[in-house]
Amino acid sequence: MKKIAVLITFLMATVTFAQNKNAKASLEVDGVCMMCKDRIEKACIKTKGVKSAIWNVETHELKLIYNEGKTSLDDIKKNIVAVGHDLKDMKATDEAYNSVHPCCKYRNEDVRDDHKDEKDPNHKKH
Repeated sequence: MKKIAVLITFLMATVTFAQNKNAKASLEVDGVCMMCKDRIEKACIKTKGVKSAIWNVETHELKLIYNEGKTSLDDIKKNIVAVGHDLKDMKATDEAYNSVHPCCKYRNEDVRDDHKDEKDPNHKKH
């Protein structure tokens, strides 16, 4: 009887501590263009354990699939802010932000407005 109790306890502990190899997460990441998309996705994919990272330019939603046994959501976020992009709960340092291309300066209202115009089908580039 003791052996069965020990076995049940062991199995319950194993299930409790099991980590999801295909964890999914969605984050809001600031950015404005396709260069931002490339930078954000590369920062995620370079994180060991990240299987998929897709950032939407218009909605700013980043969809992730990652192995919780190899990385954490916090580690992924740290890599995103390290390349200069802000999250709702984590901001890039000024040094990291200033390293992005001038057209990617999403904190600048004029840059954001310029990219909004590019999405307008009636917008004409000068």
